[in-house]
Amino acid sequence: MGTAQLLLELGAVLFGLGLVGRLASRAGLSPVPLYLLAGLAFGTGGLLPLAAPDGFFEVGSEIGVVLLLLMLGLEYSADELFGQLRRQAPVGVVDVLLNGAPGAVVALVLGWGPLGALAMAGVTAVSSSGIVAKVLTDLGRLGNRETPVVLGVLVLEDLAMAVYLPLLTALLAASGAGPMLVSVAVAASVLVAVLVVARRHGHLLSRLLASDSSETLLLLVLGLALLVAGAAEGVHVSAAVGAFLLGIAISGEVATSARPLLEPLRDLFAAVFFVFFGLTTDPRVLPQALAPVAVLVVAGVATKMATGWLAARRAGIGPGGRIRAGAALVPRGEFSIVIAGLVGSAVDPLFAPTVAAYVLVLAVLGPLAPRVTDPLAHRAAVRARRAAAG
Repeated sequence: MGTAQLLLELGAVLFGLGLVGRLASRAGLSPVPLYLLAGLAFGTGGLLPLAAPDGFFEVGSEIGVVLLLLMLGLEYSADELFGQLRRQAPVGVVDVLLNGAPGAVVALVLGWGPLGALAMAGVTAVSSSGIVAKVLTDLGRLGNRETPVVLGVLVLEDLAMAVYLPLLTALLAASGAGPMLVSVAVAASVLVAVLVVARRHGHLLSRLLASDSSETLLLLVLGLALLVAGAAEGVHVSAAVGAFLLGIAISGEVATSARPLLEPLRDLFAAVFFVFFGLTTDPRVLPQALAPVAVLVVAGVATKMATGWLAARRAGIGPGGRIRAGAALVPRGEFSIVIAGLVGSAVDPLFAPTVAAYVLVLAVLGPLAPRVTDPLAHRAAVRARRAAAG
């Protein structure tokens, strides 16, 4: 195919994504579901299939996953993660079990087996950090008493994913009980080793990457992220986790300076990642996923509301704040799609369409949930004040 057609189609898709992002911003929604819809519309079985940009989108989607997880890792240090684990471990365990259970049960009912149950449990367990952060900012709730609780739950989920993703990748790559145990042991060993090194010697890595030139710093951090991601894939730890662990290891001024340089690249390639997932999902299969998705959505909203309530109550926050905390945790997004991308059709051909529909619904409901539950939270707060005064 000619260069002219390639550039025309690629430019049209990227420009269209920009318009979609503007539309989502004006509507107060996350652009993630609209990116997925765009991929579904232009992929196999869609309204207007495009073939020319496929190569770009495939490679770009891999870079998108690396940048998403690298930026997430840059938000935390190893000490912060260990500190959160010590303080909030009970909440984290309840969160993962409560929200992962519906996914695992539905997968088993559909006959996807233990591996499918493990994969779907990860899909339903983790909230979308990006959507949650945007909603809290847009609603002006960053100073609310329950917000640190919400952010604490998100941190614990991120840490859980750092353990979960390499294990899932190892299980997918192994064939037979013996190789499976070896792969899991290697993945777990690499994870522990990197976290220990990051905690004790992360400052040395930051010193190596430090530069007064923005261009040089960008090239060093991005180049090292891709190298680490590639090496992680080689030992079945997953590129995403490799990038996340590198982000944790980079600290101090280097992490602060790298974030604004990487953000535009992350936004571009993250959009490409979501679109590519839609491109590789046949929308003609989506109707078959409607029944399990309906069950998962209802359960997913209920379990996240319960998680927020329990976590906020443990922090001594009143009923109104507990409801707001639960509503903020409803949306699913990045990690769910990352898991689906890792699994592909290895579990079942219906797995990816189910995840796509699930994320589409909850990424739309997520920003609406805090607004819908506000009157309920207000009434609960008023009743609590009256009970305390009486």
